[in-house]
Amino acid sequence: MSQRLILFSRYPEPGRSKTRLIPALGPEGAADLQRQLTEWTVFTAHCWQARSPQTEVLIATSGGTSEAWQQWLGAVEVQPQAEGDLGDRLHQAFQDSWQVGCDRTVIIGSDCPQIEPHHLDEAFAALQQADVVIGPASDGGYWLIGLSQPQPQLFQNIDWGSDRVLVQTLEAAQVADLQVAQLESLSDLDRPEDLNLWQPQPQLSVIITTLNEAANLPQTLASIGDAPVETLVVDGGSQDATVAIAQAWGAKVIHSPAGRGRQFNQGAAAAHGNILLFLHGDTRLPPRFWEHVLQTLQPPQVVAGAFQLQIDSPDWRLRWIERGVRWRSHWLQQPYGDQALFLSRDRWRAIGGFSTGPLLEDYRFVRQLRRQGTIAIASAAVMTSARRWQRRGVLQTTLLNQLILLAHHCGVSDQQLARWYR
Repeated sequence: MSQRLILFSRYPEPGRSKTRLIPALGPEGAADLQRQLTEWTVFTAHCWQARSPQTEVLIATSGGTSEAWQQWLGAVEVQPQAEGDLGDRLHQAFQDSWQVGCDRTVIIGSDCPQIEPHHLDEAFAALQQADVVIGPASDGGYWLIGLSQPQPQLFQNIDWGSDRVLVQTLEAAQVADLQVAQLESLSDLDRPEDLNLWQPQPQLSVIITTLNEAANLPQTLASIGDAPVETLVVDGGSQDATVAIAQAWGAKVIHSPAGRGRQFNQGAAAAHGNILLFLHGDTRLPPRFWEHVLQTLQPPQVVAGAFQLQIDSPDWRLRWIERGVRWRSHWLQQPYGDQALFLSRDRWRAIGGFSTGPLLEDYRFVRQLRRQGTIAIASAAVMTSARRWQRRGVLQTTLLNQLILLAHHCGVSDQQLARWYR
């Protein structure tokens, strides 16, 4: 069964967006609120889509070009809304969805900051039995409507923009003898008195790089669980079951040439969160990791953060490695990539992302960040695989890492360093 979620939204243009809020916020402020609400709704939709990968997410746009929308929101599927009033546009969206074979279609707007992924679960589940599902809005309209097939009568003779929209729609459904399921009532943000509904929400995207990580990836993804985050797995050409595992767990999979810096950059470019967490495929996050991320980034002088490090082995020598990492991270502000670096999307973009050479992408990245402010360390720890130390030996691995850094500062090429490392 094919299903589609459609988000109706307007491009944030001063003077044309959220016009009823212009008296309170001004044209630019109203447009900025439109931008924030759209970003939050798109992020919520993609978090939900990760749990329902069989569902297509489409943005039905008003204003702005397709290129402008994709430059703003990244790799999203957009389609201009039809001409006419809101009823005409809604009906045409359902009709188009039906014609391409979607058995269930749900439409939401970008005006309801209270929408959560579980509301979308409930809407599509309701359409297994009902003809129509509606999410009533407190202002007399609705924040969601879903159909199992087009019902043009639901969008005719409706006083759009009034407090009669919900009542008139339900009356039309009754006349057509349609079975209607109703979700909980939520509030749209349309009027100045609604502004207390919105507090800008942080949006976290977890970007995982993989290359033949079938043995470790299930534990990594399990540590994310059903956290309120977007999960992207950027695979560098795995020959094992890595991609299938990522898809089974509901992660968005991106294919990339191998190279951790290149993979991280490609994932960040496709992410929708305004906070990015970069995670190795063999590293597990701590419980409620997202709270640690937000708390760590809160001080104004902090430009990025990382977790403490635990190594998944009882070998007592690795406890000394952990202590060294703790000292290096706290006192030198120099965490490495296996500590799950995190920062704002704007900060990642401002420093040009990760280097794409064969080695030291995290070391260079952190050195750039240190020039801009504090790199803080969270109170919790990630758990990373011990395979590097087990493969070469604890002492040999530690010495090799330090020699690589020394050679780098002496001007040895990345290609030569990579040959030594491997």
